Amino acid sequence: MSCCAPGTEALADDAISSEELWLASRDLGNGCRALELGVPDAYCGACISKIEGALRQRPEVEKARVNLSTRRVSVTFRDGIGGKPTDPTGLVGAIVSQGYRVHLFQDLAETGDALRNQLLIAVAVAGFAATNIMLLSVSVWSGADAATRDLFHWISAMIAAPALIFSGRFFFASAWSALRRGHTNMDVPITLAVILSYGVSLWETIHHGEHAWFDATTSLLFFLLIGRTLDHLMRDRARSAVLGLARLSPRGATVLGEDGDRDYRPVDDIRAGDRLLVAAGERLAVDALVVSGESDVDWSIVNGESRPVAARAGDRLLAGTLNLTGSLTVDAVADAKRSFLAEVISLMEAAEGGKARYRRIADRAAQLYSPVVHLLALVTFLCWGFYDGDWKHALLVAVAVLVITCPCALGLAVPVVQVVAAGRLFRSGIMVKDGSAMERLAEIDHVVFDKTGTLTLGKPRLVNAGEIGGDAFATAAGLAAHSRHPLSQALSRACPGSPATFDAVREVAGGGLEASTPQGVWRLGNRAFALGGASSSVSAAEYSEVVLSLDHIGQGVFRFEDMPRPAAAATVARLAAEGIGATVLSGDRQGVVRRLSAMLGIAGWRAELDPMEKVEEIGRMGHDGRKVLMVGDGINDAPALRSAHVSMAPSTAAEVGRQAADFVFMREGLDAVSIAIDVSRRAGRLIRENFALAIAYNTIAVPVAILGYATPLVAAIAMSTSSLIVVANSLRLNAAGIAPRGERQPARAEFEVHPA
Repeated sequence: MSCCAPGTEALADDAISSEELWLASRDLGNGCRALELGVPDAYCGACISKIEGALRQRPEVEKARVNLSTRRVSVTFRDGIGGKPTDPTGLVGAIVSQGYRVHLFQDLAETGDALRNQLLIAVAVAGFAATNIMLLSVSVWSGADAATRDLFHWISAMIAAPALIFSGRFFFASAWSALRRGHTNMDVPITLAVILSYGVSLWETIHHGEHAWFDATTSLLFFLLIGRTLDHLMRDRARSAVLGLARLSPRGATVLGEDGDRDYRPVDDIRAGDRLLVAAGERLAVDALVVSGESDVDWSIVNGESRPVAARAGDRLLAGTLNLTGSLTVDAVADAKRSFLAEVISLMEAAEGGKARYRRIADRAAQLYSPVVHLLALVTFLCWGFYDGDWKHALLVAVAVLVITCPCALGLAVPVVQVVAAGRLFRSGIMVKDGSAMERLAEIDHVVFDKTGTLTLGKPRLVNAGEIGGDAFATAAGLAAHSRHPLSQALSRACPGSPATFDAVREVAGGGLEASTPQGVWRLGNRAFALGGASSSVSAAEYSEVVLSLDHIGQGVFRFEDMPRPAAAATVARLAAEGIGATVLSGDRQGVVRRLSAMLGIAGWRAELDPMEKVEEIGRMGHDGRKVLMVGDGINDAPALRSAHVSMAPSTAAEVGRQAADFVFMREGLDAVSIAIDVSRRAGRLIRENFALAIAYNTIAVPVAILGYATPLVAAIAMSTSSLIVVANSLRLNAAGIAPRGERQPARAEFEVHPA
């Protein structure tokens, strides 16, 4: 179903006091304040329109925005309208008047699991009841005598009553919540159809009638619940990305006082100018400037690269970066709400919105459905009643109209295709997290790739092993065995013989490894560390390098490259053949990005970008009219994944990157991109066909019901048949010849976690 109205009673207007709301709001200056409220019953685009519309009608409201991912309403209102302080309870009342519960927004806790479980149980109950009643109905249709027929009808009535009350409560509560506030929604005619068909069936049973329609009533509810459950499951998968990123923010930090005292403070109490102590293994709570100490810092949240970056006095560090090796003393330069991590979360939330074209079409249809069906059923009832004077027959015809016009086929048109397509993609090693993303993927005309872990496997490989002498190789491998740096591990794996042994190896933050021996001091690390100050252009270098030295005299240079993913070049060529352009946006060095782009045949590339610059570049492409697919894997890619038209990440991506993406591919080859595009485009065609089938069904079925040629049972069968036709058409996607390109990788049940 396209309209998901709330299914529980809304809180009273005075559930939150004015004082609580005022304390929860924050001053924006110029007489404006901002307030964040939680709306746990908001599920769809229609909910957004109703809530935002109600708020914008209030004179004090400057701006209102609903975020479905976090189910949060952000309201900016002006204080002192009319010369009096603004009472914020009016904002709560505006939302409550639309039938939604409201509470103060406190955290990013997920709220979808409870409803999902309730819907699944309701589907099971309705399906069980419909199946058993249908078995009893077969006996009645087969010519059971009057006594047996009445008995079966009473048994059906007793099975249907609790099933309808339990499984139909979502529709009943939603319809009542709308009606008591003078509104209507798609659940109102559904509720009328269920109640009237059961009531007429019960009347017939009491008066020993030949026909009862309990099977029609329970079947109707069963198919409606399937549509709503599928829609909810698809929608609920995309709600955890912001929560995952927020978990990277520490809860607090150690603040150093002027007298040397250490005080642990919550992150919200840290202010610019506070001096902090950051131990090894801790994340930066806020943006800060290093005062003293040296360490290696994991910047993968910023640039997506697994290679640690040296940090020393004078360097600026960003919130969320991970201190790896040494203790640092830093000065905070911003509070938590103005630091890098908060800005990244804000970018992700701002990029979330209603982008699904088919969902918007269904929402517009929902606005017309209820009044049209109500009017149609009422006119049918009155016309037949006055025509033949048989008001019971007129009521049955009206019920048949309500049942036969039930939008099950329309409600299933989108989610069934999405579920079938998701299954097809999963068998090809691709997981889709948001069904509407397939609509957007079918529209893309440009692909933006991150480099490390996306175009490449994120596994460095030694490329000049033949140039290194055996003794130097063994010595370097012996030193590298004492480090978990990705390049050290790659060097150890590449050693052809036994590595040398050292009694003591010291790891120097930001430099490399050092060991004192009778021969002298061996060093393995970057050029400046190993050779005592000599360096080269890091940005222009096409390879990552590690230098081995003895007393600052070079003994060997080890060069590494990150191998492209299988089928990467073929995928880029295939995209180009289909008119889809490609660009590389990376946080890595220019020389490395230039070399890889040339190797894969990608003309457009940019290097050394931070997350905001990636978002800005994607924004410029969107402004130029491009529909961009972003393929990335790092924490730093999360805002770009959210801001793109649609997004994809490998299963080896960081957790936040996987959560932010619409698609996650579990196969090693990059051909997952072209496979996903093929399936999505076929799914789009099937959705359009389903819409056409649903419209054709109503064009034929509605006149038949109005003319009295369809009983409620026939109407239910016709409605169910239309739904089955839509489902059968959707299943054609499984028979479509979409062959996986390249060597297929088996789908894995669990994700690998990769730092890049």
